Amino acid sequence: MEPNIAVNFEDYFPSMMEQLGAEGFIGELCNGFRLLMDGQRGLITFESLKKNSVILGLNDMGDDEIVCMLSEGDLDGDGALNQIEFCNLMFRLSPGLVVDDNSNNYYGSRQWVEEYI
Repeated sequence: MEPNIAVNFEDYFPSMMEQLGAEGFIGELCNGFRLLMDGQRGLITFESLKKNSVILGLNDMGDDEIVCMLSEGDLDGDGALNQIEFCNLMFRLSPGLVVDDNSNNYYGSRQWVEEYI
């Protein structure tokens, strides 16, 4: 029998965007990237994410889950996340930032992220 586990997710990114503005919000995402990255390579790697997963409260995360997280955002296929890939992934994972209801603009586009990095 599989357990019935409900997860409540509250997306704070839209309110952060509103309070910080686009440039400030991207700056905070970049701070998160630096927190998780391998300092020598300048990328979020399997090893750096595994080591820093404790910071995220994910200390019981398995290796396969870490690989899945990386592959979700890895656009160039190198097995790691650069800053743009990380920011893009964060936008894609935020339901409140994907589409602006008034103009149907996709906030999470690569071009939009690159504009502020």
